[in-house]
Amino acid sequence: MSGPRRFDGFWAALDTVPVADDAEALYSPASAEGTLRRENLGRYLDAVGSGADTLLVAEAPGWRGMTNTGVPFTSMRELGPEYLVPPEPTAPWEASSRVVQAALAEWRGPLPLAWAIFPHHPFAAPDRLTNRTPRPSEVRDGAPVALALLEALGSGGAVRVVAVGRKAQGALALAGIDAIAVRHPAQGGARQFTEQLLALNRG
Repeated sequence: MSGPRRFDGFWAALDTVPVADDAEALYSPASAEGTLRRENLGRYLDAVGSGADTLLVAEAPGWRGMTNTGVPFTSMRELGPEYLVPPEPTAPWEASSRVVQAALAEWRGPLPLAWAIFPHHPFAAPDRLTNRTPRPSEVRDGAPVALALLEALGSGGAVRVVAVGRKAQGALALAGIDAIAVRHPAQGGARQFTEQLLALNRG
């Protein structure tokens, strides 16, 4: 499938993922913030998804980056002019987004498409300006979304799945998806992440 309907299965799967009390649905069309993120994600899928043969999968959106912009591994600092700007972002930048975008700037060929195995923002209640690890049940709920995204990308050929960190790799394994793991860029892992990711590009 190609064209504007290519990601219909992805959107349908995304809209059915349950939301716990300590998680935030980022792409709900019922709010202005959700509508903005949804529009940005659509623009991202159209721009990067058309040629991507690699899916770069994180564990869950962070409150400083994707939760603001709706674009995976993209904080306010990396948000390009082709996207809508959220009026009240919770943070100006995110360290992991900066590292990932810097590495991708050196990528040769079609850029990888990034996503999170759990698409909602999990937080430590009651503070939404925190991150928590998604529960195994949340990973299972989010898995069909990643699978639908893989199916949309795979319409043009094989897609390689790369997990950002061992937690993401484990989450993908729970969903039945085999993935190559690279070091997570947080907590001193920026250099190793960049080296491992770009080695995949050369391989």
